[in-house]
Amino acid sequence: MAYTVLARKYRSQTFDDVIGQDPIARTLKNAIKTGRVAHAYLLAGTRGVGKTTMARVLAKSLNCLAFDAPTTEPCCKCDSCVAVNLGEDIDVIEIDGATNNGVEQVRELRQNAIYRPARCRFKIYIIDEVHMLTVPAFNALLKILEEPPSHVKFIFATTEPNKVIATIQSRCQRFDFSNISATKIAGQLKFILEQEKIKYEDDLILPLAKMANGSMRDGLSLLDRLISTGAEPLTAELLEEFLGSPNSEKIYNLIGEIGDSSAAGTFAAIEDLISTGLSEVQVVDSLIDYMRDLMVVKSAGAESELLILTAEQRKRTGRLAEKFDTAALIYNITALEKLRWSIKNSDTPRALLEALLLRFTLSEHFLNVDELLSQSQAGPVKKKRPTSVKSEASSKGQGTKEDRGQKTEDRSQATSIEQQASSPVRNLPMGTGNATQKEKKSNGTSDERRGKTRSQRKNELINDPAVKTVLLGLDATITGIEENQ
Repeated sequence: MAYTVLARKYRSQTFDDVIGQDPIARTLKNAIKTGRVAHAYLLAGTRGVGKTTMARVLAKSLNCLAFDAPTTEPCCKCDSCVAVNLGEDIDVIEIDGATNNGVEQVRELRQNAIYRPARCRFKIYIIDEVHMLTVPAFNALLKILEEPPSHVKFIFATTEPNKVIATIQSRCQRFDFSNISATKIAGQLKFILEQEKIKYEDDLILPLAKMANGSMRDGLSLLDRLISTGAEPLTAELLEEFLGSPNSEKIYNLIGEIGDSSAAGTFAAIEDLISTGLSEVQVVDSLIDYMRDLMVVKSAGAESELLILTAEQRKRTGRLAEKFDTAALIYNITALEKLRWSIKNSDTPRALLEALLLRFTLSEHFLNVDELLSQSQAGPVKKKRPTSVKSEASSKGQGTKEDRGQKTEDRSQATSIEQQASSPVRNLPMGTGNATQKEKKSNGTSDERRGKTRSQRKNELINDPAVKTVLLGLDATITGIEENQ
């Protein structure tokens, strides 16, 4: 007997079985109970979220032969229900919109629709990927869709509802299917593994469910691939070996090196990831996901329901989050997303990735606007020099006359740079301690300063020529996320 893939074997059979679409299932059940079933439905949503499954369940409910009227709980055993499950029922016609998208096919549909069903209550047309129909074909459907025979029902399914013309949508009841949460996908994966009597480790389920990206069918297809390896029990290491998922331990290690400001460690961690065969885009995607978890921990705590993590991963993420502040994580995620599109078209993607991660690692060498703002309010900005000219001179002892003259000139240049760096900040309109007597007497100017928002003050500070002089003297820069304000 031919093998049936998990996505077909465990397809939902009733409204209550459909996972993650409770509002839609409840609405359709109530419509059947009250006798308000519409003549046309448009089911929209991404792949693998249950559109075709819901269409079949609705068809079985309307045509189940075990009951004398439409029911919310089809028996799934009568000839009609069994034929619908197989896609072979004579009164439930499933049409592929991609290959039957012309006016001729719609004309044939209209000619056949006038005949009553062979054995059931309704003749039901399920058109999958209906957005693939041409505009003339849509127009040919308008009349019968607006005033169909009493025994005809239409169920359209599409992943791109924006391509369905407005005159068609206005004649249908539209339901938008949401992505299925990773938690619900994980629960279904556990149920299937138990039904199949396959051993697995708990650390496998959540990462596998997250890889499904909200699609139950994708999750079941990935599980089929893992089962086909023959490994038992199924472990998280199989995700890296067979599905190309980055090793979580190596990602945690890379983020830890960034948090510790270790440039050498960051380069080593990148090499460790790239050497396993991962592309730079995969590394960036993983870093975005993991840093998003850190951001949630910093903002909502390690026990937040927004985190799809195991207990051990929550502890590990909580420890890593202590090495970052929220502003830095927001900047990192934004910069990584920009880099993601750049490296796809670059001949040197690794260099770009290493440069940005090194930027994260050495972030303390870059002056943030908040720091500059606070320093300008507190007093003059002082430039840190690696070595004092005076101490250098005293340590070397007696030198030649030319050397002493050169050192004197160096001291003068250093003093001049420090004065240039500090004096403009004293005169910034933001400060209060260094305001001149004229500014103190001018109530209008003071009120205007107080009325400005912090964002406006930041923007003025960034664009102020004096600040640019300070940054030049400090050999500092402003973070990119502030530049975009």
